[in-house]
Amino acid sequence: MSWDFSTEPEFEEKLEWIRGFVRDEVEPLEVLFPGCEFLPLNDERRRIVDPLKQQVRDNGLWAPHLGPELGGQGFGAVKLTLINEILGRSPWAPIVFGTQAPDTGNAEIIARFGTQAQKDRYLAGLLSGEIFSCFSMTEPQGGADPRVFTTRAVRDGDEWVITGRKYFSSNASVASFFIVVAITDPDVPVHTGASTFLIPAGTEGLVLEANHHLVGADSHEPGHSLVHYNDVRVPADALLGEPGQGFLILQTRLAGGRLHHAMRSIGMAQRAVEMMSRRAKSRFTQGSLLADKQMVQEFVADSYTELIPFRLTVLHAAWLIDNGDERAARAEIAACKILASQVLKSIALRAIQVHGALGLTDQLPLVNVLLGGIALGLADGPTEAHKVNLARMLLKGYEADDGDWPSEMLDVRRAAARAKYGELVDF
Repeated sequence: MSWDFSTEPEFEEKLEWIRGFVRDEVEPLEVLFPGCEFLPLNDERRRIVDPLKQQVRDNGLWAPHLGPELGGQGFGAVKLTLINEILGRSPWAPIVFGTQAPDTGNAEIIARFGTQAQKDRYLAGLLSGEIFSCFSMTEPQGGADPRVFTTRAVRDGDEWVITGRKYFSSNASVASFFIVVAITDPDVPVHTGASTFLIPAGTEGLVLEANHHLVGADSHEPGHSLVHYNDVRVPADALLGEPGQGFLILQTRLAGGRLHHAMRSIGMAQRAVEMMSRRAKSRFTQGSLLADKQMVQEFVADSYTELIPFRLTVLHAAWLIDNGDERAARAEIAACKILASQVLKSIALRAIQVHGALGLTDQLPLVNVLLGGIALGLADGPTEAHKVNLARMLLKGYEADDGDWPSEMLDVRRAAARAKYGELVDF
């Protein structure tokens, strides 16, 4: 089957509208309200952001990651990639289009695994963009490895009692509810012993012990919290999915999130390449433009040759999903996760270098691109873990060579050729 990333002319018109809208209407929000994307809208921000959201809705582009039954358009993964790579250019764009992380992944798993009552209670606010949510999985000691999670949920009559600590719970300080992964059966493997719970903010025993910010973030941003679940009691119907489905729900959410991050990373990298190229053609020093200097030309060429394969890998993963081959897409998604961090970091460093000292200041977004690349090497699992998993998936497709020698060794191939054609030719 041939790969096809093309879209119909009507959708190309939508993409052109998104490009202009993000450039002209959304990017100015970065300087008007820096670091406020995940803060609840106050009256000042609402006067600007709500009309922008309405324009997105009027153009049939709100929540493009969702199916029509949830208020989205059911675009599919390839079209979503083409949209998200534009939205990735600005930290405000996902908010304005209703497709911001971590809420996108949280909405998807509630839609897929939640009861109707859970959907009625939690989805409406998420899909309207009026509330934020928190996915609380990582632990201080075990990190993102669910095999060593210590947070426990124990059934007590008609309730579950949840005890433990979670770290790097993003947006916990502004979330209306939490999705928490806890061990419900420690005597079986985590694949069948973990479960997921929906906990409203303000529930007794849910304590934010600390709130930390990544380097470069503004102090007013929501940050990433250390959350203590101190004998938190929730009703039995707070369970998302079935008991023991936590690992399945976890993997379902993270796989989509990793691909969405990669989609948006394309736009971040493209913006850095454009900034680098414009600066190279504008700055005159030591007798010539930067664009005429061989080292800067190498920076531009290297950035392009990294960006294009990365973009195609993301599109190919999306194409596999659209064609129903989610199993094959797992390896591509792992590759996307690895490449997103690598490509963002290397392109951002070159762009900073071309801009000189100015590139390191808060006057330009390039350091944020670099820090974003570093963060993506850790968020949703470290790069090293994804490399190991990718290698394991790939190696399953190969068999060991017979005997002591490589199958491509000339003597081995000669013997095989002689056995096949020896009667017809003289070796």
